[in-house]
Amino acid sequence: SNRLIAQSSVLFSLTQRFLVVRPIRKIRQTTMITKRPNPNSKQHAARLTLDNKLSESVPSRTTLEALAVECASEPSPDNTFQYAFCLTKSAKADERRYAISILDNLVKEGYEHQVDCIYGAAIALYLNGKYAAAREKCEAILRAEPDQAPAVELHLACLDAIEEENAKNVEKVVIGGSAAIAGVGLALGIAGLLLGGSKR
Repeated sequence: SNRLIAQSSVLFSLTQRFLVVRPIRKIRQTTMITKRPNPNSKQHAARLTLDNKLSESVPSRTTLEALAVECASEPSPDNTFQYAFCLTKSAKADERRYAISILDNLVKEGYEHQVDCIYGAAIALYLNGKYAAAREKCEAILRAEPDQAPAVELHLACLDAIEEENAKNVEKVVIGGSAAIAGVGLALGIAGLLLGGSKR
């Protein structure tokens, strides 16, 4: 009958929309072993300390403009480095990205203060939320200078930030998964009502 065909069409549409049960179950199992960073860990303490230092070392516009003028009027690798390194702690993300490109170019050109350039770029990446990339730069420094304290601190902060970011991402997936499972239950419930009604 036309009514049965219409009910079957609704059932098909509902079940197609919620065909995501199996992957969700696997994800939920994964979250059982995914934990947020330990607030008492060494790396979390390093992150808090670093974040406090960075919040207090944001350069003023006057300072940045003065360095930019000096860099333009008396171009040299040292002046370029001073400007770029200061720019890594700017309050603006686009200026920090610009600083990264300048410092990376200085490294490619063989500027003598290679480690300082890499560290400055790592700071800018960290402030821009690119924690994995910042960690890689720290590891490059630590391979050459294992006791480089600023790089050690930044590396620990990156590890803590990455752990927190991963935990948040998994939680988002689980929340979405739980909603999808609830949707499947709703679809099956509606389907039961439709099929039950058709037998009457």
